[in-house]
Amino acid sequence: MTVLDLRGLTVAIGGTTVVHDVALRVDAGECVALVGASGSGKTVTARAALGLSAAGSAVRADRLEVAGLDVRAFSERRWRSVRGSRVGYVGQEALGALDPLRPVGREVADALRLHTELSAAARVEAVRAALTAVGLDPAIATDGRLASTLSGGMRQRALIAAATIGAPALVVADEPTTALDAGVAVTVMEQLRAAQSRGAGLLVITHDLGLVAGWADRVAVMHDGRIVEEGAVDTVFDAPQHEATRALVRAAAHAAPGAVCEVPRAVRGSEPRTEDGTSHGASTVLAAEGLTRSFDGVPALAEVSFGLGRGRVLGVIGASGSGKTTLARILLGLETPDSGVVTLDEAPWVPLDERDRRARRHRVAAVVQDPGATFDERWSVERVLADAFTAGAERSARGPLGRRVDAALEQVGLDPALRRRSPLTLSGGQRQRLAIARALATSPEVIVLDEPVTALDATVQDAVLTLLERLRDETGVAMVFVSHDLRAVRRMADDVLVVHEGRVVEHGPAASVFERPTHPVTARLLHAAERLAARR
Repeated sequence: MTVLDLRGLTVAIGGTTVVHDVALRVDAGECVALVGASGSGKTVTARAALGLSAAGSAVRADRLEVAGLDVRAFSERRWRSVRGSRVGYVGQEALGALDPLRPVGREVADALRLHTELSAAARVEAVRAALTAVGLDPAIATDGRLASTLSGGMRQRALIAAATIGAPALVVADEPTTALDAGVAVTVMEQLRAAQSRGAGLLVITHDLGLVAGWADRVAVMHDGRIVEEGAVDTVFDAPQHEATRALVRAAAHAAPGAVCEVPRAVRGSEPRTEDGTSHGASTVLAAEGLTRSFDGVPALAEVSFGLGRGRVLGVIGASGSGKTTLARILLGLETPDSGVVTLDEAPWVPLDERDRRARRHRVAAVVQDPGATFDERWSVERVLADAFTAGAERSARGPLGRRVDAALEQVGLDPALRRRSPLTLSGGQRQRLAIARALATSPEVIVLDEPVTALDATVQDAVLTLLERLRDETGVAMVFVSHDLRAVRRMADDVLVVHEGRVVEHGPAASVFERPTHPVTARLLHAAERLAARR
């Protein structure tokens, strides 16, 4: 049985055609991967197939069947009867996909509540089992926790539980492992494969060719809104025919060699990295002392302290749910700790009334895990950057300011032609790069980056990391680099903070932490990353 059948799918946004005449098929019990560079049209294609296109989109298809239903003329009401029962969807930005005002347990239970006749007690047991299967606390089924209290990786796993709990015929997963540490990524993919073994068809959208090689049966490659190559994974990757496929394979091969703990390539700049984290001579720009935070009595951080020198990069690693994002939010002044302080240039920063912090707000910038949730849907890309450049001045980006906007877009590898588009019509990778451009626009002293490159393909990821390295060397900006991607952390970080269950279990120079870990948690993180790399 074919569970997804697309033929002649064309999508236009704002009068511009972004998906051209796409044909794609997924059979029951099959895993098909849709790959391509950031902005190639992968997410737009998947969302169009599920009736989730952005407002103002024009969708046309010669054939569009989902789970045996011709959905071309479906109303939103008809779509609601299909989503959750016949098709499950895991979106790229988990925070935006979960209702911030509803308990996560109820979100996961929706498919059962709407599409089955199970009793309330039976639904609770099914939700507990689904949460356990993706490595989450089964108590979330009934304890009323909201999405905002979960880490990015935990939210992603909750979405996967919600997408698969109704045993749909088709599961569409858009970048399902980007917010997850290596160990949890394997668990999640095994859960998706379990759905496949029960007869579901999987469409996995990803930039991670290693993930594709390890899990998919067939692969379709997108480039400039078209599928340019399709076939069995081994055939496509071993003998790619299209230049776009060859470029993806080259970029993945370039990123793959070597162990996670290997010393990265030489870092540009006049000040070399040192084994002694205190010998670099940089003055402290950001410092945390004794940070503690709990949510509903559950500890998220406990007595976290560190100092960040000018021009230095502090990597923060740990398993999903360990407290990394909570730490990042406190450093940004978006969360108030129960105890402890943060200082910026030795002056109070957290806790502090926002009115007293506002004059210095531009000195600390952010790149968050779910960038789509931070953009005003009424604003264009142009206005987002113009607002950052002018500190909120109410005027459009024309003249010299317009040229600065274009330069900011080009700096992060975006086409200035996107300036009139809404950020919500961009791909996940394009939104991430826009978020980085916005953060750089204020010329900050500190940038807090939470999973800044996990949504990017290998080529763009390398370009963004190179850009961040250059900016650090040229401007002396300091960075807090939070990521599950240990290779990216090893490349960027001077020092590393390892967080486990809200506590710092290891802190030291990156070389020492990666090559000679002293805590079992650090060793397990490194081993899991190496194991996932070997599996890929």
